[in-house]
Amino acid sequence: MNDKNYQKILKMSFASVYPHYITKAEKKGRTTQEVNQIIHWLTGYDEKTLLQHLDNKTNFEDFFTQATINPNASKITGVICGYRVEDIEVPLMQQIRYLDKLIDELAKGKAMEKILRE
Repeated sequence: MNDKNYQKILKMSFASVYPHYITKAEKKGRTTQEVNQIIHWLTGYDEKTLLQHLDNKTNFEDFFTQATINPNASKITGVICGYRVEDIEVPLMQQIRYLDKLIDELAKGKAMEKILRE
């Protein structure tokens, strides 16, 4: 990924992408609550903090640098957007792709225990 695209993603508001996560999940019969559960698991944010980030239109960079990433996130593997998540060298980009991968697994019907690496 080139530096220009990376910077564009980091400055993008999390709130602008969040509805797409919800739509992707709901199209496959999953729920907003499940999407939020994944976000809570990955970032350590509770419902109130997540809503504050959405209301404040926090960008991806701040959203992830302020998060407490789940130690089991390193168990997330596979390909998303043409990249192997376990091979992404920039930690912030890897965390963003972790979330993409988890939402993708949710939409593909994977059980929540497996998604949350329990």
